[in-house]
Amino acid sequence: MSRRKPVVAIVDDDPRLLESLENLLESAGYAACTFHSARSLLASELMQIDVLITDIGMPGMDGFELRDLVREARPGLPVFLITGRHEIADQVRARGISGFFRKPFDGQALLTAVYAALCDRKMEGEHES
Repeated sequence: MSRRKPVVAIVDDDPRLLESLENLLESAGYAACTFHSARSLLASELMQIDVLITDIGMPGMDGFELRDLVREARPGLPVFLITGRHEIADQVRARGISGFFRKPFDGQALLTAVYAALCDRKMEGEHES
């Protein structure tokens, strides 16, 4: 019996970043799903996702709004926010996330954070059983 790879969803309006993160995550053994907008992610099956990485500044729905909607459907889902800005406009809005990364960010640091979030989630699931 084979175990399913953890699925990491990436939402960003920059196709180069999507491709780069997809390659990084897949090289680390994750299944990566990329979405060019928040709406395209919401149209997919959220229950199959184990981690969400989303850009903050996107046209239409921003990363904070996406985080809020996803949290309603999947309260325990780890969410990481990324941005090309040098500061977060609203530190209060950034609360309740698993991590925050400024572009350009260290890929290894992101992989470490994703791994830790998945381990924490697994431990919480074992405690609830």
